[in-house]
Amino acid sequence: MTPTIGFVGSLVLTLVCLGAAVVTGYKAKRKVHLTSVAGAVAMLVATIYYAIELGKLYDLHQDSMITRVHLSVAKVNTAAYLLPAVTGLRTLKNPAGRKLHGKVAWAVLLLTVFTAVTGCIMLLQADLLVPA
Repeated sequence: MTPTIGFVGSLVLTLVCLGAAVVTGYKAKRKVHLTSVAGAVAMLVATIYYAIELGKLYDLHQDSMITRVHLSVAKVNTAAYLLPAVTGLRTLKNPAGRKLHGKVAWAVLLLTVFTAVTGCIMLLQADLLVPA
């Protein structure tokens, strides 16, 4: 599979799983919610792998502002996925934490969207080194 197809496919599946996690979280469907979250994390790992492979095909101008911003935000975003995991596990034991978990999850979801946007801008500004 090419890096481009792998990246786009895994990104779309990540977003589908995240969407399912949001819907099932609101409906308090725990088993499906946890499965959706696990799928999102697995697909995020695949997306990151293919993003790295895709990056090898482009001259990303490591000194450019958008590349520095994207790579920094992407690292923070990846680590931030621990926050809804922790608040989610706490919510399993103490349902009163559900509201906080929802807020944290939304914040990480918005950061994920921002990361995707900065990545797209970075690729659009980059020069293709080899055919994708």
